[in-house]
Amino acid sequence: MKTESGAFFQKIVIKYSLAWQEKMVYSLCRLNEQERKEYMAKYLVIVESPAKAKTIKKFLGSNYEVIASNGHVRDLPKSQMGIDVDNDFEPKYITIRGKGDILAQLRKEVKKADKVYLATDPDREGEAISYHLSKALKLDDKKYKRITFNEITKNAVKNSIKQARDIDMALVDAQQARRVLDRLVGYKISPLLWAKIKRGLSAGRVQSVALKLICDREKEINEFIPKEYWTLSAMLAPEKAKKSIEFKYMGNGSDKEEISSRAELDHIIETIGKQSFQIASIKDSERHKKAPLPFTTSTLQQEASSKLNFATSKTMRIAQQLYEGVEIKGRGSIGLISYLRTDSTRISDEADALARNFIKENYGDAYYMAPDHAARQGKKIQDAHEAIRPTNIEILPSQVKELISRDQFRLYQLIWKRFVSSRMANAIYETTNIRIAAGDYRFSAAASHIKFDGYMSVYMSDEDEKSDAFTFSQITKESQISLDKYDNKQHFTQPPAHYTEASLVKTLEELGIGRPSTYAPTIGTIIARRYVIKEDKNLYVTEIGEAVNKIMLKSFPSIVDVNFTANMESLLDKVEEGSVNWKTVVRNFYPDLDAAVKLAEKELETVKIEDEVTDVICENCGRNMVIKYGPHGKFLACPGFPECRNTKPYLEKIGVACPKCGK
Repeated sequence: MKTESGAFFQKIVIKYSLAWQEKMVYSLCRLNEQERKEYMAKYLVIVESPAKAKTIKKFLGSNYEVIASNGHVRDLPKSQMGIDVDNDFEPKYITIRGKGDILAQLRKEVKKADKVYLATDPDREGEAISYHLSKALKLDDKKYKRITFNEITKNAVKNSIKQARDIDMALVDAQQARRVLDRLVGYKISPLLWAKIKRGLSAGRVQSVALKLICDREKEINEFIPKEYWTLSAMLAPEKAKKSIEFKYMGNGSDKEEISSRAELDHIIETIGKQSFQIASIKDSERHKKAPLPFTTSTLQQEASSKLNFATSKTMRIAQQLYEGVEIKGRGSIGLISYLRTDSTRISDEADALARNFIKENYGDAYYMAPDHAARQGKKIQDAHEAIRPTNIEILPSQVKELISRDQFRLYQLIWKRFVSSRMANAIYETTNIRIAAGDYRFSAAASHIKFDGYMSVYMSDEDEKSDAFTFSQITKESQISLDKYDNKQHFTQPPAHYTEASLVKTLEELGIGRPSTYAPTIGTIIARRYVIKEDKNLYVTEIGEAVNKIMLKSFPSIVDVNFTANMESLLDKVEEGSVNWKTVVRNFYPDLDAAVKLAEKELETVKIEDEVTDVICENCGRNMVIKYGPHGKFLACPGFPECRNTKPYLEKIGVACPKCGK
């Protein structure tokens, strides 16, 4: 009985199995040849990071495998320059140490795949990573394609596969030119700095200019001579007003005049004392303030520094996480923002339309701003990227607050609010300006009131003014004015402020030095090398930084020249456009660099920078230990090296008790 039952069930399974196979064969027969090939094919998608791989995997079918290369797989060697100067600056690329296992896994997957898609980031460096992957994996030209997407969403990823292309060698060459130029500068000048100042120092094209800017600002501050000036206000009480109003002295002409001394101030007050105060004019006006543009890399770094107190490196790290994908409970890994390295403020038509509809539905017609097609047609858009924006405007910051880290939430909220506000109606201010006459002298006061908040209902920048607490609604041209008192103060002009990371990024961008991807690493390098230190957001140049800057100014003036460096960026852009050969740029640059290094080796004097001595005694030889710097920061070392090799961790007492044990 048991045997008969088993046979019966076996027949049933075979019957349904055959039926399913027939159904599948029928379905496949209905597909054309190209569709059948695609259905049966196996595809491999290679990205840089595991987070990105995880996010993309869920958008693609089961016949797609997504693997991360963990960034670059090939680079110039660290132990040598890696550029054959005698062979027309041919770079020598090697597999990066530790990437052997990853490449072995990738090669295994490549053999299984019918087609490989290289899906690294959509910029020069991403293009270069794809190029090096194609070489390291020895990919056949017919077997692989390059795909790019500005945001990691289902539509963007699937559309990119439809628009797969060859590797853009102009982009690769632009990155290669930057890498070779930086390597030539670093490996030619750094040994000179080691010999003349101290071991462990380095020079770089962009970092040397950034250091010079900070040194120039420091010099400007040190040489600044303050100038005395005075301010004068008249506290005037118009009739019916509940309290007196401050009117600031404007002078006796159309332009505001400065009061340079106490004697001048006393003379003005004495002269005014013989006059009566009268209302000269009341001017009401309406002022429209445009919504801010969406974030670029530079403006995001500046605003995140100002509002969130983030360092540029932290901003870029968290933005990278938001771009590649963060784990959202119930929805898997989601890319929350578009690509983060961009100097464009352009927004795609689709994202723009969705944002404006969202505003109309959630804020009302009054806050909706129709797109300015005339302005758009007048601009020739060359950039390949969009501004930084949320990938899905419907994902509100409040919805993900509890699902992502605090810093991720704060940065996402900043980006979301800035983008939404950029598509909203202008804010409208009502302003009233009153001028008071006292003989030939004039005093002025202004009040501003928000009539319509517009975009400021979502986002306010540091430049946006709030409404004044008082208005001049009760004051008319006929109102009588009486003097309550004078308020005068002595002031001295202030030196320019020290650079912060945010203001340095802004200056580098304005001068055309570096590109979005270089700002954070440049600042990180000069801080890591101890050329500058960061205190309360401000950047201060150190003794080592001053010494390096002096050598660079004396021996390599062109490298630290702002205009030269900005021009070099323009040349790299032309390489990207395909109008200039990358080796031409290097050929023109190298001879002057080589000659300058040889001359500096002969003429430059050695600069002695002493290590900071501590009161910690070396238990091996009795010397006072000094502070040294390693890859992980400060440590104590015996100055008797190499005879005495004693080292210790460096600890600073902060005078705060441990919250757990009180010690």
